[in-house]
Amino acid sequence: MTIYALSSGSGISGIAVIRISGPETKEIITKMTSGSFPKAKQATLKKISKIESKEVIDQGIVIWFPGPESYTGEDMAEFHVHGSVAVIEAIQASVSKIANCRLAEPGEFTKLAFQNGKINLLKAESISDLISAETEMQRHQAIKIMSGRSSKKFNELRERLLKILSNIEAKIDFPEEDLPEDIIKNIKVESNKIKEEIKKILNDQKVGELIREGFKIAIVGPSNAGKSSLLNFLSNRDVAIVSEIAGTTRDVIEVHLNLDGYPVIISDTAGIRDSKDEIEKKGIKLALKKAENSDLNIILIEPNSVDFTGFLNDLLNEKGLIVVNKSDLGIDKIDQKIKKYNPIYLSIKEEKNLDVLLSAIKEKLKKKFIRSDDILITRERHRQNLEQCIFHLNNFEEKNSIEDFDKAAEDLRMATRHLGTIVGKVDVEEILGSIFNDFCIGK
Repeated sequence: MTIYALSSGSGISGIAVIRISGPETKEIITKMTSGSFPKAKQATLKKISKIESKEVIDQGIVIWFPGPESYTGEDMAEFHVHGSVAVIEAIQASVSKIANCRLAEPGEFTKLAFQNGKINLLKAESISDLISAETEMQRHQAIKIMSGRSSKKFNELRERLLKILSNIEAKIDFPEEDLPEDIIKNIKVESNKIKEEIKKILNDQKVGELIREGFKIAIVGPSNAGKSSLLNFLSNRDVAIVSEIAGTTRDVIEVHLNLDGYPVIISDTAGIRDSKDEIEKKGIKLALKKAENSDLNIILIEPNSVDFTGFLNDLLNEKGLIVVNKSDLGIDKIDQKIKKYNPIYLSIKEEKNLDVLLSAIKEKLKKKFIRSDDILITRERHRQNLEQCIFHLNNFEEKNSIEDFDKAAEDLRMATRHLGTIVGKVDVEEILGSIFNDFCIGK
């Protein structure tokens, strides 16, 4: 089956790229262009015509990528044409008339690349991340994963486990052979080394996921403290309704920002107070849940109207940043309990000390994202597989007798399988859909 799709962005554009991959690719080029067949990997100016009527659709660049030296490992082509809706639709309509040709599914080109051994799963995921990157840090991380360092490390750990497994299975298959009495002890020394290396990778404060998904900041505090005004300032636009009426914000409002290269998701939440309004109570519940799951809480209060004995008391922890708004009204009556947290005093109305708050947020981000280890976990499935690998290695290390070799071998097989699943060294058909469905159609 041959697949085709618009690989560039939808809508009107100067140039549009239509990608084709499969055994009918050469036939498509031959039937839709005239003159000599283009040379491999060489941009060739061609008139592109309808198959049936030979009516010229457009004049554009045709690039021929013969397999297996192509992105997908199959015969491929790209048509670079003028990006009008009419041109794109006419070319795709003509391609569809050739037998065994169909429109590609999301991520299908990259899925073919994986299935044909051109890339592994980690690289496939990093391609998706690179396409979706909105900040410099996200782009840098995607490129780092694409370089193959993480894949190399996981493959290395897997090969070391396979070597251990081979020693165990040798004793199972050839019980009459004499093996060193301390073989189990020696094997466990190596398996423990592998386990500690995996633990080190897991002890990453989830930096990779934070970069990929965004650092979550929740603005929480009592009603009318200025939370929505602060969100509008940080967003540099009006995204939240500002009102002096208490309880205006009922739901969580989220904004994705690029803060000096750091991917950030800032949430404006409902004012935390005692309320009899059922809808407002649900909003407060959502606010507390958002604060619980955030990476940083900006606890925004007023100088003389805050009660830290209730809901807000639970937010006074290491991920809380105390900010006193409306400091232009005076800070003489501020509670001593608040002062010991070294709050930031600002006035959103008068734009006072907002730069101080931004600097404090950036400092929090820098401390969170600093990491020297190049092996970053970027997805939950990677973390789960590494944790399962450790689980099975622990089970393996509990087996001390030669009689337990069968069970020990199975533990090692499972540990090896979980490492292999990360890079796609085992049958991973069940996870392919969830990975490649995140891609755009033409990728």
